[in-house]
Amino acid sequence: MVNAPFPPDLIELQADWQRTYAALAVPRPASPAALRRRLQVLSARLLWHPYFSHPGRVPAARVELRRQARVLDGRQ
Repeated sequence: MVNAPFPPDLIELQADWQRTYAALAVPRPASPAALRRRLQVLSARLLWHPYFSHPGRVPAARVELRRQARVLDGRQ
């Protein structure tokens, strides 16, 4: 699935999830409980985003979404 037409808010949401996950993965994060709560909220928002409510949204779309979010953050 190359160049999937993701809405910008969905890409930014995925990038925020990845940044939060990375912050939680470091040894001794500053506020692990707050980061875990934020990760749960972001996960729910990703799961229930209207983009994925349409038929035909395959798991490959989620992989492409993560890739595009990494590109947005400048990590590839």
